[in-house]
Amino acid sequence: GPTGAAPPGPLPGPLRTPGDRDQNRDREAAALPVLKPGTKSSSIIVSPRQRGNPVLKFIRNVPWEFGDIVPDYVLGQSSCALFLSLRYHHLNPDYIHERLRSLGRSFGLQVLLVQVDVRDPHQSLKDLAKVCLLTDCTLLLAWSPEEAGRYLETFKSYEQKPPDLLKERVEQDFLSRVTDCLTGVKSVNKTDALSLLGAFGSLAAVVGASREDLSLCPGVGPQKAKRLFDVLHEPFLKSPR
Repeated sequence: GPTGAAPPGPLPGPLRTPGDRDQNRDREAAALPVLKPGTKSSSIIVSPRQRGNPVLKFIRNVPWEFGDIVPDYVLGQSSCALFLSLRYHHLNPDYIHERLRSLGRSFGLQVLLVQVDVRDPHQSLKDLAKVCLLTDCTLLLAWSPEEAGRYLETFKSYEQKPPDLLKERVEQDFLSRVTDCLTGVKSVNKTDALSLLGAFGSLAAVVGASREDLSLCPGVGPQKAKRLFDVLHEPFLKSPR
């Protein structure tokens, strides 16, 4: 199948209406390989119903190809996505319910990728959020075809990456670890952390300092000192009521 952009369509979202185009799509799909959950592929597999969706123009960093699949996009062995534009949803409110019913729960991660392309999306998004909760889907919002394409690329790119790749990296030297600890307190920044360590000499001395002593540290002041003191002296276990 193609691994580049697709010609733009007039309406993002489900791009087919009953008639000859659906018949052509069905004939087209019959000639495509059938992919099921658990099938390995280095490409994003795209349903023929997405042909003409402008989102395809922005899937540039990973290959994609058409395949006979139930969802709109298969992003990995256990992940898939349905695509929906809110503009289309307002015209065809039953469409997404039918698609979710046909999809069932055949993938471990099922994303409903919604393109927000109407002026007042709040009520529709609230309704779709409820639908996603009931169907065990993850709701993901995009405000342009380009953003939607980037999300799809990212899911595929990270398919084989370990979870800790997404974690923040903290250097293992003492200063970096202590700085990371202190900046976990609201409004305390790296400069404040360095000032505190410079003034008190050690983390133990910072923990043992009074509010007044902390507030005298350059750049800290009474408000940050109170927050820091409260956090450092809060018990780890909540006392029973």
